[in-house]
Amino acid sequence: MAAESMGIGFLLSQLGAHAAAQFGTRVEALGLTPPLVGVLRMISVQPGLSQQQLAGELGLLPSRVVAFVDELEDRGLVTRTRGTRDRRVQHLTLTSGGTALLEEVRSVAAEHEAAFFEALGPDERAQLEDFLERLARSHQLTPGVHPGYRTLR
Repeated sequence: MAAESMGIGFLLSQLGAHAAAQFGTRVEALGLTPPLVGVLRMISVQPGLSQQQLAGELGLLPSRVVAFVDELEDRGLVTRTRGTRDRRVQHLTLTSGGTALLEEVRSVAAEHEAAFFEALGPDERAQLEDFLERLARSHQLTPGVHPGYRTLR
């Protein structure tokens, strides 16, 4: 008797949850959580981003962003600089320690991806990535921003 197909959506959800849990375990060894990794990455690709802009980019409540940035600043990974035009605005940049830690994260992420997709050959990986990127675009998902940020409180 053949197993009943659960459907592509279920499989994507199942694999996504599994991949996220494995990635979380890997970055936990660096003292980070996946949301903190995302905040670090966003600041690295947009240095000088304000806390308000970061909240908008990630779809997070500004108060939640402040908590993440407080933690990263306390650890010496991020600096806040007051705006010259509006002193209430806090611009964010990575410190050298933040940049170094993010490089470690990138290495861990590459190892994670290689292990996770070990069952697929290079051509299959490229094809899967193309399919998934097309699906993400068709659903107007913001490139590089995990939709899970919307549920963080």
